[in-house]
Amino acid sequence: MSERRACALVGVSRRVIRYEPTRPDDGALRQRLRELAAERRRFGYRRLGYLLAREGIAPNHKKLLRIYREEGLRVRRRGGRKRALGTRRPMVLPDGPNQRWSLDFVSDSLICGRRFRILCVVDDYTRECLALVADTSLSGARVARELTSLMGSRGKPHTVVSDNGTELTSSAILRWSQERRVEWHYIAPGKPMQNGFVESFNGRLRDECLNETLFTSLAHARFVLAAWRHDYNTVRPHSKLGGKTPPRSPANVSGACPRHVAIPSNNHHEGARLYL
Repeated sequence: MSERRACALVGVSRRVIRYEPTRPDDGALRQRLRELAAERRRFGYRRLGYLLAREGIAPNHKKLLRIYREEGLRVRRRGGRKRALGTRRPMVLPDGPNQRWSLDFVSDSLICGRRFRILCVVDDYTRECLALVADTSLSGARVARELTSLMGSRGKPHTVVSDNGTELTSSAILRWSQERRVEWHYIAPGKPMQNGFVESFNGRLRDECLNETLFTSLAHARFVLAAWRHDYNTVRPHSKLGGKTPPRSPANVSGACPRHVAIPSNNHHEGARLYL
């Protein structure tokens, strides 16, 4: 049977039968995708796509997923203790304010047992606490919004340092750092002292505020944290600063410090304070 008659019986155009797909050469894209995947071993195809877009390469997301699978770059599920992989570039110590911010999370609970988290942002040079954000849920998008608001009053930092938590390695944070052109440095997994400035701050926050206060509600916790942050930045002497407080700037003047009174508690440490 001829091709013309067979196509007429089936009801298919001869042009469709003779079509041969021609795909462009994706050698450069595949090579760059393999290189980025080797540098960012825990990044999936979406976040690798953000890095490619930063370099001016913006393939369709379906095409990127197809090439990602063909190259065998799927991120494997990791079990057991986290270990540092590969080599990481050492950080340079800041020599001025607003050059490097450190981020971390601290958790606590209300008297009803409900847990909440606190986002801590610290300037590594001045030792100033830039923000204490308390809420029951702090996603990557929420962290990005808080950093944008903080940049509006403090200016843009050169580098942000954090651990490898899911909120801080999310697509929202990667997109934020790309759009704002802020370098984001992740410490090696299992090495919290690479982010020692904020880890030391977290210890002081828990010892001087969280362990000394019974939080009745989330609004109360936010009020207490605002009072403690004001005291930390303007009153409390810092040993690393020669007993002085962080340098004063128009951005860290937040008005009068909220008052607090000492209230004894039978269910907490002796001399616990409840901020009013």
